[in-house]
Amino acid sequence: MSAFATLRRILIIDDEPQIRRFLRISLRSQGYEVLEAESGAQGLSLAATRQPDLVVLDLGLPDADGKVVLQNLRSWSSTPVLILTVRADEGEKVRALDAGANDYVTKPFGIQEFLARVRNLLRLRHDHETDHTARYDDGYLLVDLTTRQVLVKGEAAHLTRKEFAVLRTLITHQDQVITQTQLLREIWGPTHTRDTHYLRNIIRQLRQKLGDDADEPRYLQTEPGVGYRFVGQRSHMATDPDTC
Repeated sequence: MSAFATLRRILIIDDEPQIRRFLRISLRSQGYEVLEAESGAQGLSLAATRQPDLVVLDLGLPDADGKVVLQNLRSWSSTPVLILTVRADEGEKVRALDAGANDYVTKPFGIQEFLARVRNLLRLRHDHETDHTARYDDGYLLVDLTTRQVLVKGEAAHLTRKEFAVLRTLITHQDQVITQTQLLREIWGPTHTRDTHYLRNIIRQLRQKLGDDADEPRYLQTEPGVGYRFVGQRSHMATDPDTC
C-alpha cells in the first residue's frame, strides 16, 4: 500500500454506476476511503462537508457540465481534481486544465495508469501541505527560487526575467501540466494569452541554458497543444528554513 493511501479520502463524481463501482473497488484495494456522487450538486455538497483529498470528476453530469462544477469548486477549494471523461478533444482538455483541473484522463482508461495519476496528485498535495519549497537541486541543476540563482553543473546560468518566471512557475507546480494560456496570462498578462510564440521562444531558450533535450526531456516536458510541465525528481526538492 502506498504511504499516501493511508486515510486519504477520494470523492468520485460520476453518473455512471459501473464506473463508480470499478473505481471504488480499485481505490479501496489501495487503502483509500471512497466517497461517491452521481451529480454535480451532490458532489459539491460532499466536497464541502467531507473535505476529500482528491476529486475525480466526470465532465458529462446529468445536472451540470463538469467544468461548471470545477469552476464552482475552485471558487473555494484548492483540492486536486482529476478529470475522468470520454471527451478526448484537445480543446476540452485545455479548457478543463485552464479552469483549474490538475490532470485529465480519458475513458476508456487503464486502471494502473489511473492509480499512478491518483498517487501523483496526492503526493503533490502532501508535499504542498508539508513543504515550503524554495530550492531544486539534483546535483546537475540547482534552482534557488529565493535568490533567483540557477546553476548547471556548478556554473551560473544567466536567465532573463521572463525565463526565470516561466521556470519558477513550472518548478513550483512540478509534475503538473501548466497550460500555455495560464503561463501567458500570469507572466505576460491577460492581453497576451494567444501569443504562444513568446512562450515557445522562452522554452527553447530555457532548454538551451539548462542543457535539456526537447526529444528526451529531463526537465521541461511539452504536452502538445496544451502546455508544459517540469519533470525533475521530487526527492530533490528542498526547503529553505529561512522561508518557513
